[in-house]
Amino acid sequence: MEQLLRVQNFNVSGDGYGAGVGQSLERPFGHADPGAMFSWAGATASWPMRTDPGGSRGLDDYLTRDYARNIGAEIMGRNKFGPQRGPWQDHEWQGWWGDEPPFRTPVFVMTHHTRPSFTLSDTTFHFVDDEPVKVLARAREAAEGKDVRLGGGAATIREFLDAGLVDTLHVAVSPVELGAGSRLWESPDELDDRFHHEVVPSPGGRVTHHLFWRR
Repeated sequence: MEQLLRVQNFNVSGDGYGAGVGQSLERPFGHADPGAMFSWAGATASWPMRTDPGGSRGLDDYLTRDYARNIGAEIMGRNKFGPQRGPWQDHEWQGWWGDEPPFRTPVFVMTHHTRPSFTLSDTTFHFVDDEPVKVLARAREAAEGKDVRLGGGAATIREFLDAGLVDTLHVAVSPVELGAGSRLWESPDELDDRFHHEVVPSPGGRVTHHLFWRR
């Protein structure tokens, strides 16, 4: 069975930004409000950080549950791992997610400044300085036959799109405007020459889901 490279549950604003400006340790999404961007997933019954019973079912819940289905490895850009730039000053800091990151697979962090791999719970982070096709080859080997998730941010997804490596995308477009930041697209229609494209409004009206699969 073919191993797919999947973009899964990636959120952008109505004007196409996946994160705002001014990213910091305290504000991983810069000036963007993650509560507004991700409210559709947080309202579902399957939201992994839900502490109370209930939550919505239906399409939003299905897509939230689908996030981890058949995923054997993840690729992300350095900005998704943390706010630092340039050479690593502190190897003690190990990402936004604490002692139990949500990935539970090997994760390949793309960066021009490599550092030793480390493991937290059942997630191992590898830091790689290579072109997308070679990073994908490593991730596919590590995934042991399962799919590879391309986690973001927007610049990293564009890099893999421009290299023709992405097989499927699910992008949730939130009804907020950021005006600046890390941009995935000016319009989702710009991918229509390479992908089939379905647009499905969220039943709760929180987002519009854009589903793409390679032509």
